[in-house]
Amino acid sequence: ARALTPQTAETDAIRFLVGTQSLRYDNQIHIIDFDDENNIINKNVLLHQVGEIWHISASPADKGVLATCYNKTSDSKVVTCAAVWRMPKELESGSHESPDDSSSNTQTLELLCHLDNTAHGNMACVMWEPMGDGKRLISLADNNILLWDLQESSAKAVLSSSAALEGKGQVKFTSGRWSPHHNCTQIGTANDTTVRGWDTRSMRQIYCIENAHGQLVRDLDFNPNKQYYLASCGDDCKVKFWDTRNVTEPVKTLEEHSHWVWNVRYNHSHDQLILTGSSDSRVILSNMVSISSEPFGHMVDDDELSDQEDNHQEEKSKEPLQDSIIATYEEHEDSVYAVEWSSADPWLFASLSYDGRLVINRVPRALKYHILL
Repeated sequence: ARALTPQTAETDAIRFLVGTQSLRYDNQIHIIDFDDENNIINKNVLLHQVGEIWHISASPADKGVLATCYNKTSDSKVVTCAAVWRMPKELESGSHESPDDSSSNTQTLELLCHLDNTAHGNMACVMWEPMGDGKRLISLADNNILLWDLQESSAKAVLSSSAALEGKGQVKFTSGRWSPHHNCTQIGTANDTTVRGWDTRSMRQIYCIENAHGQLVRDLDFNPNKQYYLASCGDDCKVKFWDTRNVTEPVKTLEEHSHWVWNVRYNHSHDQLILTGSSDSRVILSNMVSISSEPFGHMVDDDELSDQEDNHQEEKSKEPLQDSIIATYEEHEDSVYAVEWSSADPWLFASLSYDGRLVINRVPRALKYHILL
């Protein structure tokens, strides 16, 4: 497996969706519910009969709707397509008990519509408009950016605009993210060693980070609290942090992984917490305080301090806190292709390795209280 997403619209129950990549069997989407009071994982399985799943993303507005990018063979060529699906009604919201005998009642996803890309090439990923009503999404297909409008209760997808990436040779997008800032009018994309920003209204490029990495850029993510900041990672084993107003140099670089970094994710609530997954089989949780929205930690109110404490405290609060690696997780034995934060619990995250192992972890308690208190 290499496809993982939190169920974005579910903010009460801790829930992740995983897509499989089996060549011998029908592929599946596994709905993973984590009961954090009892530390139990419940699982439900949905059939995804069209092919192996390369990318999965959940609607921000509708718990039951998701999109997948999957391989299918046509005329002895393998093509990657994308489609929007609905899960059965009774599985839409989390926290229900898992049936004891799950083998007997595998259910199937209902196809809502195809994101028809026959003219545009292979789909790399699908991104929903983050704050939207679940009706707008963007797909990246080879060198095309395609903006879709879902109509008639998502049964039809209309291509509303597109842009093509020009360049020498076979230019292809590897991944992209929709920025939550600027009224959701910007997306970031990765192709080869370059990270680009696009305005979704004009479909024009607004910034370009040439040679963001020495090798292929695998993933990027936007800081949820600081509108010009984004993180990228790639095959040079590095994670880099950028300010899109000045793209000549990264603001910070992390070099903790020993192989390709497939995934980088900002925590949605506390943007100093950064999660990365790599084919060195490790997941690393970093505390990038100096470039977060709270570089000086918790601000102290002047009235709370007596005079003699005052001077001492002021000196202390002017120093930015130190960036550090909080923890390295080594529960995987295979390449970690996906890491994601839970959308319901900011202190919880999941990682997925190619052998199909999903691991759920928590931010260490001491750090959690240090951030909160």
